[in-house]
Order: sequence, then C-alpha cells, then structure tokens
Amino acid sequence: MLNSAVLVLNKDFVPVHVTSVKRAFSLLYIGMAKVVNSQYQTFDYESWSAITASMADETVGLVDRIIKVPRVILLVAYDRIPHREVRFSRLNIFARDKYRCQYCGERFSTSHLNLDHVVPRSKGGTSNWENVICCCVPCNSRKGGRTPSEAGMKLLSIPRKPNWTPFANPHLGSKHSDWLPFLSMVDISYWHTELQE
Repeated sequence: MLNSAVLVLNKDFVPVHVTSVKRAFSLLYIGMAKVVNSQYQTFDYESWSAITASMADETVGLVDRIIKVPRVILLVAYDRIPHREVRFSRLNIFARDKYRCQYCGERFSTSHLNLDHVVPRSKGGTSNWENVICCCVPCNSRKGGRTPSEAGMKLLSIPRKPNWTPFANPHLGSKHSDWLPFLSMVDISYWHTELQE
C-alpha cells in the first residue's frame, strides 16, 4: 500500500508528478502538501488524520489509529510545471501508435505486439521516435530485414516523437478514479490556454 501511486498537483491544481503513498505522507506531515478530496477540499496532516476512515477506504495503520490513504495531494509552494521529455519506451511507443499495428491497422494487446525499425538496423536505421513503430508479429515476420517499400508494405502513419506529457498518457487515467477530474483539467487547459504569436 505504501508504494501505490498518488497524484501530485501544483499549487494551481495542475498535475505535475506521480509519487508513492509513503512520500505523500512525508510531504503531508512536514507541511509541504495538503490532501485534496473528491469535493476539492484540502486537508493538512492533522485534519486528514482526524477523518474517520470507512471500511471501504484504503488505509494505513499507525500506532494509535488508522489513516485514510490520500490519492491526490496539492503542493503548497510549487508554482511551475517541469519541462519533461517523453521517454522513448516500449509503452510510450505503443501508446503513441494506439496499440495498433502500423502495417495492417489491427489493434492488439501488448503481448501480441513487437517494435519494428522502419529502416532496419542492418541498413543503418536508428532506434528513435522517427524510426520505431509497433507492429504485430505476423507483419514483423513478413517485413523481415527490409524497408516497408522493399517488402511491399505501407505504413499507416509516419512515426513522430509525441508531444504529449506523461499526464496526457491514457494509462494514468486508469490508476484511480480520484485522479480523473484533475487529468481532464489538463485537457481543458490545453484547449483554453491563450496561444503566443
């Protein structure tokens, strides 16, 4: 339970990080964060620990009582969003390509997908966002060590580095229902932020 995920919000309620329950309690206890509940109310450590936990709540046992596990915390002194690069990882490539084979167009589970170098490494292809796609095992076998044109195959889309942040990642939204209002706020702020000339 202490290693499970807690969403960390900037002081203006924008998601900036995911941390563990253990770290969240540390930040809460030293006064660097407050808990945010589903009604957007904030609680310091004393007021949060005074709340009676129900049987349905996730809790942590203390010496003299049990305390409800926070799922969203708000930093009280943090006011800028860190610039984050999207990690070049298997999961992020699958997410970018929507778990769809980039040759046949069918969706698959992660256990039935491979990564493919559009320009094979044997022909000088590199491992980067613009050259790696997800594809199914049969299409990967069919393509082999050739380029798509040599294999008579066509890409659904040209691979590019994604410009989303980890908080736009669809897998984070499925962690805890308490996170959903704050993750959707990221989408709202994207569409309503004034653009620079």
